[in-house]
Amino acid sequence: MTHRAARLCAPLFAAAVTAAVTTSALIGTAGPAMAQDDLPPAVAARQHHMDLYGFNLALLGGMAKGEIDYDADAATGAAGNIAALAMLDQSGYWPEGTSSDDIEGTRALPAIWENMDDFQSHIDALAEAATALEETAGDGVEAVRAGMGGIGKSCGGCHEDYRVSR
Repeated sequence: MTHRAARLCAPLFAAAVTAAVTTSALIGTAGPAMAQDDLPPAVAARQHHMDLYGFNLALLGGMAKGEIDYDADAATGAAGNIAALAMLDQSGYWPEGTSSDDIEGTRALPAIWENMDDFQSHIDALAEAATALEETAGDGVEAVRAGMGGIGKSCGGCHEDYRVSR
């Protein structure tokens, strides 16, 4: 990660570490059909983690589509944030009994726990694609467009196999 991107990501790392520590301390047993407000901390944490992915992807996607003016620093920071998020240890987000079959308000398919190694490979692919994009995002909007392909492929592949469709 570049020095500038590391500086941009520092608040994200601090928040993520705090969330991870809090989540690890609070993970409990999930009951079936819990209401959205009653999500176990691990599920809430993973959903917020996905929200952070989405926030950064929206910025990059907006630039790639020409809906947002290209900004090299913002693009590099967003790609770095995605890479940082993907590199965090997410194992605490996925305790047994927190699939869509177990809890109302989650889209995580039971297949995650049946294929955890493959699931993790999608996270690793996202980290790799985001790191590659971080290295080139400052080179112009065409570089962002090109790099978004790898990110889209890793996200889409995971969502296809491991997320309930809306």
